[in-house]
Amino acid sequence: MRGVILYGPPAAGKDTITAALRDLDERYQLYSRLKVGPGRTSGYRMSDESTLEGLRRSGNVVWENERYGARYVVDHPSLVTSLSAGVPVVHLGQRPAVAAVTAAVCGARWFVVYLWCPREVGEQRIIARRTGDAEARLQAWDATEPLPEANLSLNTAEVSPHEAAERIHRHVLTDDAAEAPQARRSSASSS
Repeated sequence: MRGVILYGPPAAGKDTITAALRDLDERYQLYSRLKVGPGRTSGYRMSDESTLEGLRRSGNVVWENERYGARYVVDHPSLVTSLSAGVPVVHLGQRPAVAAVTAAVCGARWFVVYLWCPREVGEQRIIARRTGDAEARLQAWDATEPLPEANLSLNTAEVSPHEAAERIHRHVLTDDAAEAPQARRSSASSS
């Protein structure tokens, strides 16, 4: 089981790079976080407070945060399903979320990418989206800490989405290739 985490501030390129990864290989799939509240619905599993409360009671909330007047949740059952079906691409913007997600599923291997760009580039992208909440998104931008321990760091003002996806894909494939001989030895020794 393998996944990719794209970490970074708003408008750093998470959506466009996810689309470019999907164009490269259909195994990459956006992990749709659960969302309770107003705002954009595309890319989310819209839900209600009672469903979220049930996930909390059962201990299945891996990560939860509140932004833009809504709650965003990574839940254990959907994360396991996504890892089993392909290579989920999880979008995160808080350092503790990265630690929570990477520790959530035993045996899962995560490739973590820190996406960033200069603030003025991010601001231009945020304004161009015309979501009506530019100030809140810039506050989220300012609150997003760097992630120096990421497997890969990319300045999206200097790297195209396609080039970024190629670099990520190459790393994920390299890891797969490195594991393949070991997997063959293990299966050969068990027969």
